[in-house]
Amino acid sequence: MANSNKPVPTDYCSIIYARAKVKQTSASAGSLNVVLAGSLAVPPHKMRLLCILLPLVGLISADPTVYFKEEFNDGDAWKDRPSEDARFYGISAKFEPFSNEDKTLVIQFTVKHEQNIDCGGGYVKLFDCSLDQTQMHGESPYLIMFGPDICGPGTKKVHAIFNYKGKNHLINKEVRCKDDVFSHLYTLIVKPDNTYQIKIDNEVVEKGELEKDWSFLPPKKIKDPDAKKPEDWDDRAKIDDPDDKKPEDWDKPEYIPDPDATKPEDWDDDMDGEWEPPQINNPEYKGEWKPKQIDNPAYKGAWVHPEIDNPEYTPDPKLYRYKEICKIGFDLWQVKSGTIFDNILITDDEEYARVHGEETWAALKDEEKKMKDKQEEEEDAKSKKDDDAKDEDEFEDDEDKDEDKKDEEETTPAPEDDEDHKHEEL
Repeated sequence: MANSNKPVPTDYCSIIYARAKVKQTSASAGSLNVVLAGSLAVPPHKMRLLCILLPLVGLISADPTVYFKEEFNDGDAWKDRPSEDARFYGISAKFEPFSNEDKTLVIQFTVKHEQNIDCGGGYVKLFDCSLDQTQMHGESPYLIMFGPDICGPGTKKVHAIFNYKGKNHLINKEVRCKDDVFSHLYTLIVKPDNTYQIKIDNEVVEKGELEKDWSFLPPKKIKDPDAKKPEDWDDRAKIDDPDDKKPEDWDKPEYIPDPDATKPEDWDDDMDGEWEPPQINNPEYKGEWKPKQIDNPAYKGAWVHPEIDNPEYTPDPKLYRYKEICKIGFDLWQVKSGTIFDNILITDDEEYARVHGEETWAALKDEEKKMKDKQEEEEDAKSKKDDDAKDEDEFEDDEDKDEDKKDEEETTPAPEDDEDHKHEEL
């Protein structure tokens, strides 16, 4: 609960997905929309989605108690699980427009790839009011894209993409995401001083300045196009010693005839040609001669191209700012479907977001692991039971075969004795 003496932070949009799976459905109208390429429209209540959309009037605030807590092992309760792999999925929601000017912007949500995803996105997008939610797709312009993306062993990263003046800019750093089957809390914090933080599980994994870690602006400095290295600039640190001379006995052939070789007795010069001894490595061969190196007395160091102020560079103290944010959505490609999103929060207070993460994700993470361990134990026990039953069946089959063989031997008449045959013939 918020301290009564402290203003409750603006909770722009708290969308709790009640551990809702990415749905393979579509809502055709209204503020809540789910879009899937090639799917038919269905009522929003089929999505089993709890969405709390809080309008803004000045600094109207939300009580933190509206946040939703969910049991970990709820998968069996959901019937609208994605039934197809290798599909695009989309879901979006609309809320009262706001600007983050002069305010901190915090985007936070949990992702759980319980299907042990091999390739698929887990990121969220923020949009302005121009987005047509019924037509949302991968090419729809967005303001911010944030969250994990996994595809094979080569792609396991956190996307943090900002749209600046109509162009999407990726972070210049590699931020690794979590790739296990448990829920993880992802947080992006953008501050009015043009700094940022990326958190995973409420721990900072990356931070810095927007201008340095994204290529929003041209570089402050550029190489002087009029500057050229002087022709007499000597950047050789070492040179050949002019006084060093090659020894007269240096040049020896690399290979010489084998002095111990003798012409075979059956060698016929007329038939075989002139005999030549085989070649062997010359023990006196010294290789290519090179003069010794000495310090270059004329060395001036490496020439550095002088830089000048970039006339194209103009600082922007409002890099962080978006004038209008009013829609949030997931637009995802998943080779293996089944990702769970939860505890989606947009606010202006990072401490509020941290506490919310502790009350939601952190409160359940240990239970998740316990449930996973229990599930694996049950699966192992079932597998062992099945193997034992299979072995028992095979043992019984072998016993039946032995019984059949024994019965067959007992019913087969014994061969007549040769003496009896001879007696009968007489």
